[in-house]
Amino acid sequence: MPEMSDLYGLPVTGADAATLQGIDDFVHGFISFQTKAANVLKAAEAAPDCPLVNAYAAILYMLLEAPVAPQLAAPFLKAAETAAPNATPREQATVNAARLFHDGKIPELIALCEETIRRFPRDMVMLKLGQYHTFNIGDFPAMLRIATRAFPASDDIAYAHGMLAFGYEECHLLDQAEAAARCAMKLRHDEPWAHHALAHIYLTRGDVAGGTAFLESVADTWRDLNSFMRSHNWWHLALFYISQGRHDDVLRAYDENVWGLAKDYSQDQVGAVSLLARLDFAGIDVGDRWADVVAHVAQRGADTVSPFLTLQYLYALGRTDDRAALGVMMDAITARAADTTQYDHRAWAEVALPAAQGIVAHADGNWSQAARLMGIALPRLAECGGSHAQRDLFDQIHLDALMANGDMARAQQVLEMRRTYDPDGVPLNRMLAEVYTRNGLPELAAQAQARTAGHSFD
Repeated sequence: MPEMSDLYGLPVTGADAATLQGIDDFVHGFISFQTKAANVLKAAEAAPDCPLVNAYAAILYMLLEAPVAPQLAAPFLKAAETAAPNATPREQATVNAARLFHDGKIPELIALCEETIRRFPRDMVMLKLGQYHTFNIGDFPAMLRIATRAFPASDDIAYAHGMLAFGYEECHLLDQAEAAARCAMKLRHDEPWAHHALAHIYLTRGDVAGGTAFLESVADTWRDLNSFMRSHNWWHLALFYISQGRHDDVLRAYDENVWGLAKDYSQDQVGAVSLLARLDFAGIDVGDRWADVVAHVAQRGADTVSPFLTLQYLYALGRTDDRAALGVMMDAITARAADTTQYDHRAWAEVALPAAQGIVAHADGNWSQAARLMGIALPRLAECGGSHAQRDLFDQIHLDALMANGDMARAQQVLEMRRTYDPDGVPLNRMLAEVYTRNGLPELAAQAQARTAGHSFD
């Protein structure tokens, strides 16, 4: 069989033309969020002696973020490991990465990804995989460090610049993040992860109008992406619509581009949950939209694959009067927090568990308990995963508990801090007007109310 190389010039062992196409579809599809990444499954089934294509198939299944994922990945992982002795060192590292992912040995996997990128800086799959896992444990400097390992060898790859941009952004280095994202877009205007990094940058800088205009200008390029990237970039645009009081636009974004693309997928579910919650907190009537989301989340049972995901599932289950599913999920969280054998034990026991208890208290209308427990969890919530924009859901649950509990002094502190990145936000300033009124500060209440002027309420 002739020697083959993938689309970034890295050698591939044991592949014919069809297998190589499946590998290239996965590599490019994974980093560009295109549905063609799934083509690797058929290619792997047809090429059991190719270690790389089977390792990629196993990794794809593990990215489902579901309890069934290891079972689905296992046959491909077995084929990859059987063929691995004849593979290159880079391919063997990828097979090892698939095994570590399957076995839940995430710290070892992260170290392997970083070392592989150091040796093979054009390996975009290992770069993306390393960033995915460092992001999920809240180690943002490591997320940035892994991305820097790809340069200068990957200067010509737009997606490498997009990943570098998000690493900078999550480290709050906004100027560097913007420069990397703009570089990515010069190479490929449609680079969705660069769009995503810029969405974060606009949000953090409080430039709601600029963020809205930018995202709307590139939204047409997300139409054919996988459900996560299409729905998540629209989720970011929806946050700007909420701030501007554009009720019809945000509901249309939810209905057409956030919920309904892949209702069984973890990221689509939590995107819908967190957006609906934000709409509720903003006083926007969501009608019966919760019912369908909760019905799909309830099917997860005792899913504790990720604390970040599980906490949002739990919040959704608290939105129904039928508390059986919520009880199942809460029992699973309690058991997971008690498992001292896992690498992320402290995140579950010291952060996710009190946050979960706070979410249940919020669902029960026990406002003081909800505020207390969420207050315990919030300072360390990054250890559970998610970006600061995503984790803001839990800040809003905490704020809602403070407001409902009548704790106007603490609510004032929280709201004014939030106003640094949402200065003219309609829901925020409406809450501030209420808080200042109830604190006996009518002039400040009037100023807050005035900041909502000029916004049309749909």
